[in-house]
Amino acid sequence: MDFLNNYLIYLIPVIGLIGIIAMAVKAAWVTKQDAGDGDMAQLAGYIADGAMAFLRAEWKILSYFVIVAGILLAWSGTTVATSSPVIAISFLIGAFLSAFAGFLGMRIATKANVRTTQAARSSLAKALKVSFTGGTVMGLGVAGLAIIGLGSLFIVFYTMYVKNVAGSTVNGEDMAKALDVLAGFSLGAESIALFARVGGGIYTKAADVGADLVGKVEAGIPEDDVRNPATIADNVGDNVGDVAGMGADLFGSYVATMLATMVLGREIVSHDAFGGIAPVLLPMVIAGLGLIFSIIGAAFVKIKSETDSVQKALNMGNWASIILTAIATYFVVQWMLPAGEFHMSRDEVNGGIKAGSLIFTKDGVFMSIVVGLVVGTLMSIITEYYTAMGKRPVLSIIRQSSTGHATNIIGGLAVGMESTVLPILVLASGIYGSYHFAGLYGVAIAAAGMMATTAMQLAIDAFGPIADNAGGIAEMSRLPEEVRHRTDNLDAVGNTTAATGKGFAIASAALTSLALFAAFVGVAGIEHIDIYKADVLAGLFVGGMIPFIFSALCISAVGRAAMAMVEEVRRQFREIPGIMEYKAKPEYEKCVAISTKASIREMVAPGLIALITPIIIGFAFGPEVLGGLLAGVTVSGVLMGIFQSNAGGAWDNAKKSFEKGVEINGEIHYKKSDPHKASVTGDTVGDPFKDTSGPSMNILIKLMSIVSLVIAPHLNHLVDTSPRIQRELHRQSINTHVIIKTDKNL
Repeated sequence: MDFLNNYLIYLIPVIGLIGIIAMAVKAAWVTKQDAGDGDMAQLAGYIADGAMAFLRAEWKILSYFVIVAGILLAWSGTTVATSSPVIAISFLIGAFLSAFAGFLGMRIATKANVRTTQAARSSLAKALKVSFTGGTVMGLGVAGLAIIGLGSLFIVFYTMYVKNVAGSTVNGEDMAKALDVLAGFSLGAESIALFARVGGGIYTKAADVGADLVGKVEAGIPEDDVRNPATIADNVGDNVGDVAGMGADLFGSYVATMLATMVLGREIVSHDAFGGIAPVLLPMVIAGLGLIFSIIGAAFVKIKSETDSVQKALNMGNWASIILTAIATYFVVQWMLPAGEFHMSRDEVNGGIKAGSLIFTKDGVFMSIVVGLVVGTLMSIITEYYTAMGKRPVLSIIRQSSTGHATNIIGGLAVGMESTVLPILVLASGIYGSYHFAGLYGVAIAAAGMMATTAMQLAIDAFGPIADNAGGIAEMSRLPEEVRHRTDNLDAVGNTTAATGKGFAIASAALTSLALFAAFVGVAGIEHIDIYKADVLAGLFVGGMIPFIFSALCISAVGRAAMAMVEEVRRQFREIPGIMEYKAKPEYEKCVAISTKASIREMVAPGLIALITPIIIGFAFGPEVLGGLLAGVTVSGVLMGIFQSNAGGAWDNAKKSFEKGVEINGEIHYKKSDPHKASVTGDTVGDPFKDTSGPSMNILIKLMSIVSLVIAPHLNHLVDTSPRIQRELHRQSINTHVIIKTDKNL
């Protein structure tokens, strides 16, 4: 036990390394599987080449941003005592690992897709094994890199700024400096995640909308028909948006959650066996446990026959990892945290504790973790209900498709709006419950508990686009109907898991943003945020507006790129004779080029909004107004994220329900029927909702919070010197004096 007490900090990156080794083993297994015949391999090659072309173009643009941002961060680190120019190095490492995590996932996905198609020629069980193993590679790679990166950098910065500095304390300014520099790692990760998510989302939906409108609606050919010039770009988009984008997204969420908890953990005075840093180390240890149990849980995902439920198999693995993590976390919390009561150092005053401050114990910390796990589970269940085939919300959209395109749109919008109610109530209960058990640290550790099984959540999520690609390759290769039936089975489940993954991501983002918000308030040196003040209330309203303009830019970008795609597909059908008769090959590369150029060009404006707005508001109006802005962004962004993701997911599965036939008013309707055409329109509207603007909301709210946390030490200095703040403090002291006199008179 003494060995663990002395060396636990060094074992954290080792756990991440175990995840990377497991990832490499599974990646090697996927690569060894049969890739099918020459036509299949050629189509898979087109998809892989298109995905890599996009990543190279994206990385080229982002490299300029990373260099400029790194220089500015290095300069800013010299201006305050609680930061350092080393923050630039931390930022660069975070940006690189975030991009690398997305690359790893996309690389294996473009190998697993065709191998899943070939496996589907044998059995559904084998196809599930290949596709889910490909998703597992993604999940383990993201979690492993995050734990290695954050754990290793913490060791370095803790040694540099705390252990090697005479007179330093783990609760003092030296630890604050170490964590501020470490925040650069999270800033780099989230910055890349936003651009990857937005750029990938624009790419995939421009291609998808173009392929659907001209291919399915106008030409009347199947979704992934080889004759459709946009079909390769559509399948490339599944990888750059739903795999590389999601990988970078959850990498950033994973890191931000741990960082927020560590920053708040610094404020807890703990007389433990780890030199007083147990509350800081705990979120990284929980993440490591979740990684190990995700590896174990993945072994439970399997089926035996063609009639077995793929969804139940995935749920079995997910539940196994969650339950094992919850059990192990109890013993870890009991071991790491000392007996007795804890409080936040910000609640101390004149050698005592402020009246009304929350006191908590290690049992309260564990209960907060349980709350986080329960919230994450409930969010997934609720999202599955609103987006899965055969459930009331999707069936209601199907029924409204019988009366036309407009009523389908109305039905989808109503489902999306309704779907915000239960998730918000669950989130609100989770925030209240976790705070009740362990204060602000409880809210943060609840988010850490929710994100503990990120490796499993991402494996389930990434399996979906792999299965989708596999179905596309089967269609383009004109394989037997039974093969497409198996891949459609996987794809239908994948649509639901993708939606539940987005619900999980937005829930974790809400809790993480609240924890980052609390950390920002402490570092910026403000006591509270008073929305009664006009400037703070104005900031709140501006913050509430940002997710709307952000979504508008994303959706407009998809619309413009889709228009160009539609024109190109129509041109090829018109000018290249023989495409419809399989006598001529479409010019796939031109559609790929349209999506690539549009996504790279259009991702800049939304990204700059998230990065620049907190800086302008913070330095122009002060930290309290910035706090109001963050509150508005968080509430509005969470609602917009849930609404858009669930509406899009419900529209998508309403459309897919027609493939097996649906009953409307006693009559069975299939593909190419009028209700099906209406459902295609709804799905087309929902595409940018669920794959571009919706999932970008969680990165938006976290990135703005992280930017605010990074500049907080500079705003702390502003609080001390700002004449406006001094006047406000003077005014408050006068009001307090008046209130006291009034009380005495009473």
